[in-house]
Amino acid sequence: MNKSFLTRAISGVLLVAIILLTVIIGADVCFIAIMLASLIGLAEIYKVVGINAKKLSILGYVGTVVLFIMVRFTGYEHLGMFIVLYTLVILAAYVFSFPAYKTEEMMMLIFGVIYVSVMMSFVYSVRASESGIYTVWLIFICAWGCDTCAYLTGVTLGKHKMAPVLSPKKSIEGAVGGVIGAAAIGALYGYIVRNQVVGIKDTMLVFALISAAGALISMVGDLAASAIKRNYGIKDFGKLIPGHGGILDRFDSILFTAPVVYYFLVFLGKNYFG
Repeated sequence: MNKSFLTRAISGVLLVAIILLTVIIGADVCFIAIMLASLIGLAEIYKVVGINAKKLSILGYVGTVVLFIMVRFTGYEHLGMFIVLYTLVILAAYVFSFPAYKTEEMMMLIFGVIYVSVMMSFVYSVRASESGIYTVWLIFICAWGCDTCAYLTGVTLGKHKMAPVLSPKKSIEGAVGGVIGAAAIGALYGYIVRNQVVGIKDTMLVFALISAAGALISMVGDLAASAIKRNYGIKDFGKLIPGHGGILDRFDSILFTAPVVYYFLVFLGKNYFG
C-alpha cells in the first residue's frame, strides 16, 4: 500500500473521529473547537499572505475571539456592527502606523477574519440550535458528500472541464453528479432523522434542497481556495493534517456550506432557531 495514501487515510479517520466527538459531546465543546480551528485557519492564511509574523496580525486573532463571544451570546444580530467596527479598528491602526504596513496587508487582515472566522462560526451556530446535533451534519454532507459523489461521477463520466485553470481534474459532469449525490444523501439523512428534528415539517425535502444548494456553493468554496493558493504559488495552506494539508485545505468547502445550511434552516425551518 502506498505510504502517502495510508497516511492520508489514517489522518482522515482521525479527523472524522475528532469531528464526531466534538459534535456529539455538546455545543460548548463545539464552540471551543470551532474557535480554535478558526484561529489556526486564520494563522494559515495570514502566513500565506505574509502578515502572520507581523505584530498587527494580533488584531485578527483578537477580532476572531470577540466574534465568537458575540455569536455565542447574541447570535448574528450584531454581525454587521462587528464587521464595521473591526474594519474601523484595522483602518485606524493603518493610519496611525503608516507607513509601516502596506494597504494590501491591512485588507488581508479584514478578509481573513471574514473568510475564515465569520464563515466558520456558522458551524457552531447550527450545532447550538435545538436540533443541532442532527442538522450540523448537513454542513458536511453538502461539502464532503458532494466532493465524493463528484469525484466518482467525474472519474466515470467526466468529459467537459469545469475550471481548467484552477482545477483541471474537475468536470461539469462531476459537478452535476456531486449536487445530485449530495441531495440524495441529504434526503436519505432527512428520512433517518425525521422524528428527531424540530421546526421542520418535510425533513426529506428540506434536507435535499439544503444539500443541493450547499453542494453548489461548496464547489465555489473549493475553487476559491484553489484560486488563493495559485495566486500565492503554494500547494497547501499548512501541514497540520498529514496527507491533507492545513485546516483550510480540509475545510475550504465547509467555510461556504456552513452559512448556507444556517440560513436555509432559518428560512425553510419554521421557528427552527426559536
